[in-house]
Amino acid sequence: MPELEKAEGRPAVVLLSGGLDSMVVAGLAREAGYAVNALTIDYNQRHRRELDAARAIAAHLEVARQVVLPLDLRQFGGSALTDDIAVPKDGVGSEIPVTYVPARNLVFLSLTLAWAEALGARDIFIGVNALDYSGYPDCRPEFIQGFARLAELATKAGDEGEAFRIHAPLQFMGKAEIATEAARLNLDPAMSWSCYDPTPEGLACGECDSCRLRRAGFANAGLTDSTRYAA
Repeated sequence: MPELEKAEGRPAVVLLSGGLDSMVVAGLAREAGYAVNALTIDYNQRHRRELDAARAIAAHLEVARQVVLPLDLRQFGGSALTDDIAVPKDGVGSEIPVTYVPARNLVFLSLTLAWAEALGARDIFIGVNALDYSGYPDCRPEFIQGFARLAELATKAGDEGEAFRIHAPLQFMGKAEIATEAARLNLDPAMSWSCYDPTPEGLACGECDSCRLRRAGFANAGLTDSTRYAA
């Protein structure tokens, strides 16, 4: 992973979902010296335990500010995370799964960009990953590159020649490497939340795509995932 340049208190906005990847990205931004402002989107997702995780991570990292922004994507549906569609439990396939939320990262990064411009921040962090993931198109490097160009065209700051930097430091890392980074940063895995379909008792299901990828990552890294799983 390329080392982040030292920020010396420069403000940044981190898209903090509460998942493992976003926790590690926020930790890396803080380690580099950014004044971290965390944006968490409450999109009325079924795995709302993730929002509690985002708040816990923000408090642990002592971010400058966290905004939990309501955005009810259940009004649109179209995903197992925002509609009455069963979360698949039969393993990670080769096609884009029904847990894909239409244009989610595009929508979320647009909101992150808006807050960054309002803050006067020019650095944005997102925890997308193009290797160990479920095939979502809005996690690809081409998407991040395209959005960086879009940010220049869509903002007053960009029009005035102030470029936004879209940092995706986990983009080419596998889940095992991300788990190792969490350990290096001394971040408790259980503080984050990845499961798409938690049990009524509040346990991670252990069988959805996200749980499978996460568990395999920790196993391959030889590390213990302190998250409590039902299966």
